[in-house]
Amino acid sequence: MRKPAILALSAAATMALTALAGAAQAQARTGAATATASSSASTVRYAWLNSCKKKDGYLPCGSWRLTLRNGRDSVLTDAQVFPRTAKGKIDKQSYTPLSVSGDGRQVSYFRKKDGMLVVRDVTMNKVRALPPSVSKLPKGIGMGDLTTSLSRDGGLLTIDYYDDDDKMPSLVVNVRTGKVRKIPADASVVGFSPDGKHLLVSRGTAENTTQFSVYDQDGRRTNTQVVPQVVANNSPMALADDGSSVAVLITTASAKQRLRVYDLSEDTVGDAVDVRVPKNESAKRLEWTPDGGLKLWETLDSAKTGETYRVVVRSLDTDTGATAKLDSFRVKPSVWTWWLPGE
Repeated sequence: MRKPAILALSAAATMALTALAGAAQAQARTGAATATASSSASTVRYAWLNSCKKKDGYLPCGSWRLTLRNGRDSVLTDAQVFPRTAKGKIDKQSYTPLSVSGDGRQVSYFRKKDGMLVVRDVTMNKVRALPPSVSKLPKGIGMGDLTTSLSRDGGLLTIDYYDDDDKMPSLVVNVRTGKVRKIPADASVVGFSPDGKHLLVSRGTAENTTQFSVYDQDGRRTNTQVVPQVVANNSPMALADDGSSVAVLITTASAKQRLRVYDLSEDTVGDAVDVRVPKNESAKRLEWTPDGGLKLWETLDSAKTGETYRVVVRSLDTDTGATAKLDSFRVKPSVWTWWLPGE
């Protein structure tokens, strides 16, 4: 049975940027493919995979692409798109997991030519391969039977396996050193604190409740609680750098958004704060900022198709619920899947 997902996780994004000059040399140096961007300094707004009409409907197609903050698109041709199953076959009805760091500078993916998990620095156009022991899939696990996520600066990568009996521990990999630590098999990764020093995970208990735990960089559990339903049953959520404060966005039956902050150490839930956003926006992602505020990603969806067509990024005051627009961009129509940095 697959682990329950508390948040849309992770998985997703990739790229290779063409340098302003010497594109052929850059491609040879990194083993990556062509990019349509003219600047290698721009970070990622979102990663996406195209959807193509087939005789039986629509299926994923093409290469993974990144839309950058400079408005350009970049194509990553060295990334595996269709996952290999545990039996080594290609599944063209699914896609291989990718992920983008919260700062939009790092992208992780399976490399097509050798099946290695790699992390690419988008702004520097450099690729770092993870140790072979990390890239090698456990018996019975295919590329589509896992999800990955990167810390905000891309220094840490989680690998969360979907095994039937929940006996396979998740991995937390230090991208720079290759050091690996393990998280209990029955826990699902929720996300990192912004500084990457804490990891929040979730597990369902035998009493049909939800337990949150926090692990530090050395793999030690520093916090754990069976959390209230108002915390467990809502999303998005975000863990702060203190390793205890969990911000949770609640969407009410009337489509209003409310913020509550749960203290994992004290097992207390703060008062609800009404979030001031337009009624046609839906909460998608949440992240703490260094000043103790929050950054909120909101989506606008088409009333006809249900597809997301725009993302608005806002600052969020935790005391008043006031927001201010930081960024806004369109999402391409009819994509198969798309992922924001940090998802």
